[in-house]
Amino acid sequence: MADRLFAWLMFGCAALVVASLVWVLGDVVIEGLTHFSWSFLFAEPADAGRAGGIGPILVSTLWILLLALAVSLPLGLGVAIWLSELAPRNSRFADGTGITLDILAGVPSIVYGLFGNAFFSIYLGLGFSLLSGGLTLACMILPVFVRTCESGLRAVNDDWRRGALALGMTRSAAIWYILLPAARPAIMAGLILGIGRATAETAALLFTSGYVDRMPESLLDSGRALAVHIYDLSMNVTGGDGAAYASALVLVILIITLNTLAQSLVDKWFKRRLVVS
Repeated sequence: MADRLFAWLMFGCAALVVASLVWVLGDVVIEGLTHFSWSFLFAEPADAGRAGGIGPILVSTLWILLLALAVSLPLGLGVAIWLSELAPRNSRFADGTGITLDILAGVPSIVYGLFGNAFFSIYLGLGFSLLSGGLTLACMILPVFVRTCESGLRAVNDDWRRGALALGMTRSAAIWYILLPAARPAIMAGLILGIGRATAETAALLFTSGYVDRMPESLLDSGRALAVHIYDLSMNVTGGDGAAYASALVLVILIITLNTLAQSLVDKWFKRRLVVS
């Protein structure tokens, strides 16, 4: 009887989580579809965002996201490999690096925004630009991505490492062809978390990428991200709720699409590593 009650309790928790997700997504889909059209994706905003579309805003969002991922993913994966495979045991520097990452993972996004504004926008002279926003988001993604990948690499059984060395593989080859494919689920989870946080970020981008809703001509131009646009329509524009819901629907679709694409690309990349090995 106790086991049955426990099983039903766990099932209730899972059902509650699924129901919450369906509720939120259902509200966004129902409200967003009434204001959504294909022209909405390509037209420029008009009347403070109440009319027109989100073409320039969507382009700015994609540029910011690509910049953030291009900087954070290789750097984060390198740090994770060093911490889990190459750092000396009982190293104070490695322990300090881990503690630093844990602290940075809990820093509020508004603090990252202030840092990005002070360092990238003012000190480096990048101003309010897509580049400043992308670099700031890269700083936000790094701690979670590094810790997730590090945990996945540490979870790989040591027999895999010893087997690779017994076959005469170098440490770098073992990491590249054996350990990284084995830690694929954790790397994929870190990538999805990074994409979700970067795509939906608002506070940090207000201080770095700016508020301009025109089409950016270069990475040094200011640009409004989609999450910032939704915030502006909901809080500052009277009568902008319809466009905000449609923009939120596009944001959800964008996150799902990017996560699916990222998973497909990562799977293909790891399969190539396995074939080569």
